[in-house]
Amino acid sequence: MWLWGLLARREAAPCGTLHVPGSQIPLAALQTGSILGDRLEALRGRTVLIAARDQLTAAVALLELDGVAKRVVLCPPDLPEAHFGAVLRESGAAACVRDPATPALEGIEKNLSIEAQPRVVQCDIERRQTHPTEWILLTSGTTGIPKLVLHTLTSLTHAFARQPLDEAGSRVWSTFYDIRRYGGLQIFLRALRSGSMVLSSQSEPVADFLGRAGSAQVTHISGTPSHWRKALMSGFASRISPTYVRLSGEIADQAILDNLRAIFPQASIAHAFASTEAGVAFSVEDGLTGFPPSLLNGSTRAGAEIRIEDDTLRVHSAGSATRYLGHEGDLRDAQGFVNTGDRVELRDGRYYFMGRSGGIINVGGLKVHPEEVEAVINSHPRVRMSLVKARRNPITGAVVTADVVLTGTEPTPSVAVSADETLKQEILDTCRGSLAAHKVPAVIRIVPALEVSASGKLVRPNA
Repeated sequence: MWLWGLLARREAAPCGTLHVPGSQIPLAALQTGSILGDRLEALRGRTVLIAARDQLTAAVALLELDGVAKRVVLCPPDLPEAHFGAVLRESGAAACVRDPATPALEGIEKNLSIEAQPRVVQCDIERRQTHPTEWILLTSGTTGIPKLVLHTLTSLTHAFARQPLDEAGSRVWSTFYDIRRYGGLQIFLRALRSGSMVLSSQSEPVADFLGRAGSAQVTHISGTPSHWRKALMSGFASRISPTYVRLSGEIADQAILDNLRAIFPQASIAHAFASTEAGVAFSVEDGLTGFPPSLLNGSTRAGAEIRIEDDTLRVHSAGSATRYLGHEGDLRDAQGFVNTGDRVELRDGRYYFMGRSGGIINVGGLKVHPEEVEAVINSHPRVRMSLVKARRNPITGAVVTADVVLTGTEPTPSVAVSADETLKQEILDTCRGSLAAHKVPAVIRIVPALEVSASGKLVRPNA
């Protein structure tokens, strides 16, 4: 499969549009336009880093390099400069496509470091595709050097390639994710196949992005729960009126699902499980957090098989990645399953996500999953989002603490202290009513905001 094939198979569907800040580009123009021009041939058969900060440059470079480059390595715009060296070594990259905002990289020959302007120009070039290109994505959610995950276009499109187009040509897709991340790339590939897309920008205020998405009449939009909480806190979520809202990348608790249902009553609200390594496993559209055991029986709509082993979710799918670059062995076990590291628990006939295996807080030998406590805190009507973490304790080794962001306007200074203390007590009472004693926070702090990474996830200590 070639990336151009997604555009070719649009058949009679209306020609879509790529919406970027300040302009609109017909997708048909990408078939005859270029940012690389006669420099494309110099990249044939090479491993190429797409290191442009601008999403449009990255999007067009993907189209041009697929089937030409041996590998394309998608570097997200927030990748620290200190990590480029490791990415170059692990990927074996010999060339890069960058824009004026990207510094030149040591280890890349000057003539193979191509500065591409973030615009598409008409260019008569031969788009001779010679072999399937490997797609390398970087893992997110870590403060260390990311791992390099090897995909093919076939694995990246597995979750939707078999689905009929129907009237999908009228869909307008968008996402808070960057398209160099797995979640954003999934939406970009869907838009190439059917419909239009509104690209976000890392530096763009949430209000401006939602305004552009609303003007483009976005119908399908996705992001992490943290993305959506920021959108709700901005007060501008009503600028869009989608028919489909999707959450992924973090645990979707009942509070965020209910809040989105309230502001988008006309939309289907879905939360999906997907990861860079495992691919898209499944989506849940019944309005409830967690997932039903019926998903364990056979193949999901995304074409994956899932199972629970040692309380951990495992995924078998043709959409899973093949392996990590620079690491021996396969991502999959002997039966072809990827261990996601996400722990689940069966309660009252439904599976609930508890958190990552490596994120457990140990309180006197008892385990606490931060996400479980956050879900309870977030259920309080005055709470928009929370972050649970550990604090050292000489007796138990650690205790649970929580930083909490409130909904609506902040209290005035004259009543802030008393209001905060009353709310803290209410939140603690909520926790005591739903959690074991060792899981109840010893300290709650009311904070104005929580840090969210460029990949849209809460920044957790030691993540």
